[in-house]
Amino acid sequence: MTTRPKGESLTAFELLLDIDRRCRLLAADLPLQETRLQSWSGIGFRIAEQWFVAPMQEVAEVLQEPRLSRIPGVKPWVLGVANLRGRLLPVMDLCGYFGLAQSGLRKQRRVLVLDHQEVFAGLLVDEVAGLQHFPLRSLDLSVPSPLLAGAGPFVQGHFQRERSWGIFSPFALSQATGFLDVAL
Repeated sequence: MTTRPKGESLTAFELLLDIDRRCRLLAADLPLQETRLQSWSGIGFRIAEQWFVAPMQEVAEVLQEPRLSRIPGVKPWVLGVANLRGRLLPVMDLCGYFGLAQSGLRKQRRVLVLDHQEVFAGLLVDEVAGLQHFPLRSLDLSVPSPLLAGAGPFVQGHFQRERSWGIFSPFALSQATGFLDVAL
């Protein structure tokens, strides 16, 4: 930036150049794009005692457990429907789907909203651990052990950190015949 006599203002162009210079100085401390591309992020959640992480692009949003209207003639793991901003959201209990009892801690339960192709559904989980970040180099494509019975077709590897995080695909679940067949 050039020095000016006291009281003389910068031109618009000089002001933009100064802003650009200051932004570049601040950006020097940010991670390089290459570093960001070497990490994997997803939504962490728990079903029973098993921890999973769903790819971010496969979860539309996370909700607190909504008020539900029951639906007659459906399997017990279909909890009902909720009104989500004018759209009917069927809510499925993932513990029930895998044949497990629900957690007793109702305050921790959350619904992962799945909106993929023609499937719009809520997946009730016992707890959400927020956004989880893993170095891509720590990806293990084997299925974690032990794994919930029946979860294998929806798990696409895992990350190991303080615990094993199975990579759970809601998109794969949405295509499963057993998940789509909700009638008794």
